[in-house]
Amino acid sequence: MDLWIPVTIFAAFCQNARSALQRHLAGRLGTTGATFVRFGYGVPFALVYLAGLHWLGGHSLPEPNAPFAFYGMVGGIAQILATFLLVYLFSLRNFVAGTAYSKTEPVQAAIFGLVLLGETVTPLAGLAIAVGVVGVIFVSLAGKPVGFGSLVTALAGRPAQIGLASAAMFGLSAVCYRAASLSLGGPGFLMQAAFTLAFVTTFQTIAMIAWMAWREPDQLRASAVNWRGAVWVGLVGVAGSAGWFTAMTLEKVAYVRALGQIELIFTFIVSWRIFRETLHPAELIGTALIAGGIVLLLLGT
Repeated sequence: MDLWIPVTIFAAFCQNARSALQRHLAGRLGTTGATFVRFGYGVPFALVYLAGLHWLGGHSLPEPNAPFAFYGMVGGIAQILATFLLVYLFSLRNFVAGTAYSKTEPVQAAIFGLVLLGETVTPLAGLAIAVGVVGVIFVSLAGKPVGFGSLVTALAGRPAQIGLASAAMFGLSAVCYRAASLSLGGPGFLMQAAFTLAFVTTFQTIAMIAWMAWREPDQLRASAVNWRGAVWVGLVGVAGSAGWFTAMTLEKVAYVRALGQIELIFTFIVSWRIFRETLHPAELIGTALIAGGIVLLLLGT
C-alpha cells in the first residue's frame, strides 16, 4: 500500500474530529472565532512538530523561496475563507450535509491542479471522483423528494452555494500547499510538509489576529476565554493538517482529496452517535456511492 493512502485516512479522521469540536465552539465563539482557533491554537503544535523532525529526527531545514512564500500565503488565505464558510454552513443544515457540500472539493482540486501544476488524472480515477460527487449530491437531497426538480433546487439553494464556494477554496488551498511544498525541492517529504505547515499556520494566525483586532475584537477575546476547548481544536487540526500536507506532497491533490471523502463515513458516525441527528435513506445511499468511488480510486491509481 502506498504511504499516502493511510496518511490520508488518518488526516480525514482528524479533520472530522476537528470539525465536530469546531461545531461545539461555534455556539460560544461565533463563526470567526471558531475559524480562528483552528489556526491560532494550532501554531504551537505545528512548530513543535517541525522542531521535533529537525532536532530529534535529524531532518535538515529547507531553504524557502519566493514561489514557496507566494503559494503558501495564497493557500493560507483560501483555507481561512473555506473554513469560515464551512463553519457558517453548519448553522444552515445538519452536520452531515454541511460537510458533504464541501466534499465536491476533489473535482475542483483536479481543475486547479491541472491549471496550476499541469497534473492530470487517469480515466478510472476521474470516474471515481465523479461517483463520489454523485454520492455527495444524494446526501444534499436528504429528506427531500428525489427528482430533477429537487436536484436543481438543492444545488441552487444558499447552503449549496456556500458549500461549493467552500469546496473551491479548499481545492485551491490544497493545490497551493502541494505547489509550496514541492517548490522547496527537499530535504524530504516529511520536512517539506512540516515546514510548509508551520509557515502557513503562522501566516494564517497573524492574518486572522490582525483582522479580528480590527473588525471583531470580541471574537478575539472569546477565543482566549474558551482556550480549553480551543486547544483541542488546534491539536487535532494540526495533526490532520500534517497528514494532509504529507499526503499532498507525496501524491496529486485530486487523488488525496478524493480518498479524503472517507471523512463523510466518519461524519455519519459522529452525527449519529454524538449529535443524535436523524439520518435519511438518501444519505446512506450517498455514503455507499462515496465508498464505491473510493474503491475505484484505489484501483485507478
